[in-house]
Amino acid sequence: MNATGLITHLRHVDIAMPNFSEQRTFYLETWGLTETANDSDVSFLAAEGSPELYVVRLRKDVRKRTDLIAFGAARPADVDALTERLIAQGVTLVHEPRALDTPGGGYGVRFFDNEGRVVEVSADVTVRAHRRIEERESVPVRLSHVLMNTPTPEVTVRWYIEKLGFRLSDTMRIGDREIMWFLRCNTFHHSFGFVRGPHAAFHHASFEMRGVDEFMRGTGRLRRLGFERLWGPGRHRAGDNSFSYFLDRAGNTVEYTTELEIIDEDTWHPHIYDLTDPANADQWGTANEMNESIAARSHNDVDRGLFIAPPV
Repeated sequence: MNATGLITHLRHVDIAMPNFSEQRTFYLETWGLTETANDSDVSFLAAEGSPELYVVRLRKDVRKRTDLIAFGAARPADVDALTERLIAQGVTLVHEPRALDTPGGGYGVRFFDNEGRVVEVSADVTVRAHRRIEERESVPVRLSHVLMNTPTPEVTVRWYIEKLGFRLSDTMRIGDREIMWFLRCNTFHHSFGFVRGPHAAFHHASFEMRGVDEFMRGTGRLRRLGFERLWGPGRHRAGDNSFSYFLDRAGNTVEYTTELEIIDEDTWHPHIYDLTDPANADQWGTANEMNESIAARSHNDVDRGLFIAPPV
């Protein structure tokens, strides 16, 4: 029993941090998102080219953590069908399907994954009036993908494939050690994924730009403003997308990207790319060399307070 096809796309990622005002300013004035709603110490941020009412939710808290990962479904009936399958497989619910009280409303279910992350799947969420991003306008079109750190990647990747119907697109390894898994829920090469890390934590969120020129302009803007560029600009082999990674004001890794690969479900077969070949990390050869020190910057703070679900 699985949920293949019921999840259609990535909606938003919700994160908490102590320096809320500083983070809000960064995402609005520097990163290029637009605030569509706010409630005291909570801010809902949209990408100008996306119909999603928000793609990032920021919340003030005494500690940094990932609050929620949200995905979409086509119909309320699909939310109900997914819920039935999750219950049958012993997955612990946060709440059963119901009307949501977040901006945009809709009908959704929340549940814990195998490592205690809260996941939401919803349908009938109100869309926003979005627009076509103009040439040379270096603001995000949409939220492209989110990756999470996990100390148990083999178990966690299998959980998302078996319980939620994600498909494996590609895997990255160093020598004989697999370190990164890219998962899809539609024809984009990946919308979600996992990185082998020391603890459960947010790894990075990636934002799609209009094209390579807009991607480079955004990269240059962050560099000129003095924000630390972890890695890039370059072009990955897995997903064939460009990349520039930065740290936001709370130390989370955020990425500008563009031209993420669209795959053919009927012909695609997962690859395993070895990062000991530098062309697999960066086809262009323009990025600074990735090393353990740079990689460790994206391990992030442990997501404390996660409910650890029983193995299912």
